[in-house]
Order: sequence, then C-alpha cells, then structure tokens
Amino acid sequence: MKTYQVDENGYYGRFGGSYVPEILYRCVKDLQERYLVELGSATFRQEYHRLLRDYAGRPSPLYHAARLSDRTGCKVYLKREDLNHTGAHKINNTIGQILLAQRMGKRRIIAETGAGQHGVATATVCALMDMPCVVYMGRTDVERQQPNVQRMQMLGATVIPVTSGNMTLKDATSEAIRDWCCHPADTFYIIGSTVGPHPYPDMVARLQSVISEEIKWQIREKEGRDYPDYLIACVGGGSNAAGTIYHYVDDERVKIVLAEAGGKGVCSGMSAATIRLGREGIIHGARTLVMQNDDGQIEEPYSISAGLDYPGIGPVHAYLSEQKRADVLAVDDDEALAAAFELTRLEGIIPALESAHALGALKKVRFRPSDVVVLTLSGRGDKDMDAYIRAFIKQ
Repeated sequence: MKTYQVDENGYYGRFGGSYVPEILYRCVKDLQERYLVELGSATFRQEYHRLLRDYAGRPSPLYHAARLSDRTGCKVYLKREDLNHTGAHKINNTIGQILLAQRMGKRRIIAETGAGQHGVATATVCALMDMPCVVYMGRTDVERQQPNVQRMQMLGATVIPVTSGNMTLKDATSEAIRDWCCHPADTFYIIGSTVGPHPYPDMVARLQSVISEEIKWQIREKEGRDYPDYLIACVGGGSNAAGTIYHYVDDERVKIVLAEAGGKGVCSGMSAATIRLGREGIIHGARTLVMQNDDGQIEEPYSISAGLDYPGIGPVHAYLSEQKRADVLAVDDDEALAAAFELTRLEGIIPALESAHALGALKKVRFRPSDVVVLTLSGRGDKDMDAYIRAFIKQ
C-alpha cells in the first residue's frame, strides 16, 4: 500500500532530509537515533499522555458548529485546539520535546516563534520542568504579538528580538539555528513546526498526531464512522495540519484541504503562499518548496498572520501537494478576517488569525449536504485582537 509518511532516510518523496552545518551533525544524528526509541518507550508515553491529560487539558473537544454548518451547506465540526492550555495546539509538541530533551541530558532550551504561541508553549514547559529558555522572535512579530511576548517573559523566558531580514519567523529560525551552532553540547532546539532537518518534521508530526488520534474516536461517537469526508487546516510550517491528517493521510476516502496565506493576493508580491509560489530548495536544514528569486535568494513572505508568515513549508505538505493528495488553497488577508468575524458572530468563538485562514477555505470548496467536515481550530484569537479591532474599525 502506498504511504505518504516519511521514509527511513527522512524524506517525503524528494522533500525533507537533513542539510546542516558540520558542527550540528552530531546533535542531529543523536536525535535521529534516539527519537523513535524514546517516543515509543512505555515510560515516555505514560508521562507524555499524563501531561497531555492533566496539564494541557486533552482531549480537546470536537464541536459541531451548527450555525456555521447551515451557512456552509454541510456538517462542520471544529477540533478545538484553541481550548488547550496556552491557547493552541503547540503545547502537544513542546511537552513531548522537553521530555525528550531531559532524556538526552540537555540542560538549556531554545526555540523560535512567529505568532508567539510556540514561544509561549515552550516557555510554559520550561517553567514546568525548571529549565532555562531562550526564544527568538522577529522584531516585526514582537511588535504585533505583544501579549504573547509578555506571557513568555512572565513565564521566565528570555525573548530576543531579531532584526535581520523581514524580522519575522524565517529570521527568528535562522537566529535560533545560529545559537544552536554555538551551544551544540548542552542545548536542545525545540522546533515548533514540521520544518527543519530530519527528524524534526516527523517528530513534530508524531507529537501532534494526538489531534487525529482523538478525531478518529470522537467522529465515531458522533457520526458512527471513524473518518470524515474532509479535513481542513491552515499551513505555515504545518504542524497543526500534520497532526490533523496524521492518521488519515493514507486513507484516500478522506479529502485533505490545506489553507496557506495569500496575503494581499498570490500575485501581489505580498504573499506567503509558499506551495503556490515556491520552488524546490533548501531552507533551515530541509529540502522543500521555498519562495525564492531566480538567483536562489529567499523572497520575503507577507501575511497578516504572524504564524503563517514563512517562506518555506513542511516537506510533508510539499509532497502531499505534489502528489495531489492535498488540495492547497490560498486564502488572503481579507478572506481570513471575514471568516474570523463570521465564526465569532455565528458560534461565539474568536479564532486565531492562522485558524481564520482554514475557515476562509470553507467558501472555496463545493461541499455536498451529506459531507462531514472536520476543521482544526489551531488557536484562539486573544493574541490577534489588535488586528481584529483595526479591521473592525474599518468596517
């Protein structure tokens, strides 16, 4: 049977792999050799699932959005990752990675963040486990995500604003890798998405797969079958999407729809629609689709959403798009804002701007009345209130 999962060498088709500086080779190799052993051990799984349940608050609900369903013309369920501790799906991954870091004897944690949710989740588990934490964040994102910056600082993390490039997620990731190069022996880099050198894309997907694991039994309880007709999620690096589809990716009965950030329009020059605009290249240690010019220099992406403002894409999603397993739709800023206000007024749920892109995809798909759709609401909108208020004033 064909599988879309990673192969033994860390590739999804021709995408993925590990392209790292020599100084990090041993760190990455150690991680490759240890992650499956540790994640599969009974003691790890017991502690991981205990923390997911008692600390993060899992399982997250699968909510039938009745009024949104009426508006959409099919049955829409929302996977409520916004209700997790720290307000997003990111905690699923950081709990797992910090347990792995402890088992590998690492004493210091670094991370990158765009929207700030991964930074908050990393700072949270570092406080829980009493480990020092440094979070790199582009200055542009520091300014537009102040509540999350303050949360990280209150949790004890050192937040370092990055002033290179576009001062967003790409640049924060680059600085985190430079830090890792300087401290390879004692530092563990908790990457927040399905990007970076192998094994990070697969490891993050496995840790986030608790989302699809829960969907299987939750949808069976509600619909009498363990699969929906559609799965919908937003993609920047792609961790919430990878977790949403993990247990369904080889099940061709389930259609996969991924929403990437169209920005001001795919052809406007201000977009983060990487799958639509990207070409094969290497970014942050992996071969994937990258927004780049004819000389191979990375083009600066743009999105109203800090968490989708990235010029690459997780290699798994590049492969799913190439193989036509996933339908990738570009949702622009205005469409995302409209979808966020619609959900708020129909269901009383304020979504993160990232999740609003997934919601915006609902209007771009022709559903049948009998279709069952599960859309992952990856985070809550508290951090984006300034953007929402500015948009509201313009209405």
